[in-house]
Amino acid sequence: MTTPQKVVAVTGSSGHLGAKLLEHLEETPGLGKLVAFDLRPLRAPVHNIAAYRMDVTEGINEELARHGVTTLVHLAFQWQGGLRRRDADLMSLQNSAIIKEVIESSKQARVKHLIYVSSHSVYGARRDMPIPVNEEWPPTPASGFTYAQDNYSAEQTLLETAQQSEDLRVTILRSCPALGTMTSMALLRELYFPGRLGLSDHNPPLQFVSDDDLARILCMTITEELAGVFNVAANGVVFLREFAEALLTRRIQLPASVVYPFKRLFRRGYVAYSHQLDRWPVIMATAKLSRFSGYRYRHSGLDAVASLVSYNDEFQDRLPKLHAVL
Repeated sequence: MTTPQKVVAVTGSSGHLGAKLLEHLEETPGLGKLVAFDLRPLRAPVHNIAAYRMDVTEGINEELARHGVTTLVHLAFQWQGGLRRRDADLMSLQNSAIIKEVIESSKQARVKHLIYVSSHSVYGARRDMPIPVNEEWPPTPASGFTYAQDNYSAEQTLLETAQQSEDLRVTILRSCPALGTMTSMALLRELYFPGRLGLSDHNPPLQFVSDDDLARILCMTITEELAGVFNVAANGVVFLREFAEALLTRRIQLPASVVYPFKRLFRRGYVAYSHQLDRWPVIMATAKLSRFSGYRYRHSGLDAVASLVSYNDEFQDRLPKLHAVL
């Protein structure tokens, strides 16, 4: 008796990670049709796919049921750096609507497995944060950081749904920033370079993961039907000043005792300065994912940074040019 092939849907399919995931799913054996949802067209042609340019908040249950989707990877997320608090609150409402509608559509279409890529930022950034932090540590995202709050809210909604629905398997991947050739810099700047002022007395270690590794982990999660909450971060760390130098980011370096009062005084309308990720590190333990899946990362955190800088178009115009010698 043959096992029915999995039919995989991806929301946010034209984003940085969505495009990389489709690239890997197309080459993953044992999968059936792919289904994609995004307001934008696909970045590249994909074999055997049904692509819908639509807003997932309008409901996608009919499309999911039509194709017999068994697994849904939810990557759709509204994000724009540097938002004022009022705009950030509106964006947060939109993200809440997205996750609720995706869950409801999945339940109506009898999807069996729902996978969500969350963020390391849900753990918060505090002086007393354990290093490393494992999945049992209670998330405490910074109250003013909308991106972290949205991910935490999505996680809670998904975990509650999993407890209430015996037929729906839920996987949450708490990932550090995924870097690659298509990475957008907007979120990275918000996380680690919020403004022109840097901290001369803090140089925290940072974790990254290659988008290639994260896409492979997602494929493995789909094929092996892995469920639960898992931290995702590649081997090794990159210190903040190393990262800034690699990205050609130049800032005025001052003590935290000067920088933070200044930011609170002059930029209190913005949300980017509340999380302190440029001050206190969030270093995640990844033993649980390794124990449950046996996955071995192909790229280190430093490899991921090198890939971002070497192949991302945003940096090519800023890198020093070599002049021919006549």
